[in-house]
Amino acid sequence: MRAEDSATAARTIAVTATGDSGTDHGIRAGSAPTAGIRTGDVTARSATLATDTTGPIDTTDTAGPAGAVNPTDAADATGSRPDPLPRGTLLAGLGVVAFSLTFPSTVWGLESFGPWSLVAVRSTLAALVAGAFLLVGRVPLPERRHWAGLAVVAGGVVIGFPLLTTLALQTSTTSHAAVVVGLLPLTTAAFAAVRTGRRPSRTFWFAAVSGAVVVIVFTLQQSGGAVSRGDLYLFGALLVCAAGYTEGGRLARLMPGWQVIGWALILCLPLMAAGSAVALTVEPVRLNAHGVIGLAWVAVGSTFFGLYVWYRGMAAIGIPKASQLQLAQPLLTLFWSVFLLGETLPLAAPIAAVAVLVCIAVTQRAKS
Repeated sequence: MRAEDSATAARTIAVTATGDSGTDHGIRAGSAPTAGIRTGDVTARSATLATDTTGPIDTTDTAGPAGAVNPTDAADATGSRPDPLPRGTLLAGLGVVAFSLTFPSTVWGLESFGPWSLVAVRSTLAALVAGAFLLVGRVPLPERRHWAGLAVVAGGVVIGFPLLTTLALQTSTTSHAAVVVGLLPLTTAAFAAVRTGRRPSRTFWFAAVSGAVVVIVFTLQQSGGAVSRGDLYLFGALLVCAAGYTEGGRLARLMPGWQVIGWALILCLPLMAAGSAVALTVEPVRLNAHGVIGLAWVAVGSTFFGLYVWYRGMAAIGIPKASQLQLAQPLLTLFWSVFLLGETLPLAAPIAAVAVLVCIAVTQRAKS
């Protein structure tokens, strides 16, 4: 049986059959022996691979439609199966580090730009970078039925979250914002449960509510018993970002995740370009090194590079493992707030961050 019959690598595979005795048969690829399997399994496997690999295989998104073939399946018949975990873990970890720098970079950016200018210019630059990647990759336009979902992603992730957190950071410290936004994974899980109709277990909801209570108590304690305007911005950012993440996760089953954020950025480009022109004429600009570095990072590092490596890593190691890595994000942001901004952490900040981390870890293990 040759490679064109089995849709595997271009090698001659010798099959030794023994009739209908039902015994196992040896399969060799070249001279390297592999585990014995039955001839019926060989036939079924060959038919499946021949059917499933007639079209292009997307190796960047593992959450494709039912029936999609994992690119490593073709290597099973020869006994060689590459392990994607180390590289995938590295990519997802880079994404978490990129996200953890978003708040400190925003604080730096506010040294040179007003909040509206920073958000508009940030999104414009990120859209230009995404457009270049989409153009070089000759990625076709999404289907018309996907544009409504992309609009939700754009409104939540590209515009809403950056704008609301930037406004919040004018009055809130980075460490305070990191603890509040540490509730984002739980908020996203709640939105996903409503959007998909799935009913997570009681343990999941207990941990989710516990995490929310920790954040609310921390917020009230830091704000002197009242919710400040910055806290309202942060809670609003949680809601719109969770909605954008949920819709983006749904679309990521239909196209590679980096294309989801790429097209969402392109969708916002006309509005953000016009907003940049207006905001830069209204708000004062005082360029310094911190401001330029902060703008560059939130535009290219957080908005595009972070999401790009995050989705690639998630595709390689899976959503559960990637989510476990993201648990470190609030604590990393607390570290950057001290190291880069010279903030003094109140004792309640790391305690609350660890408590939220524990709650999120419980939701990861709870049946959903």
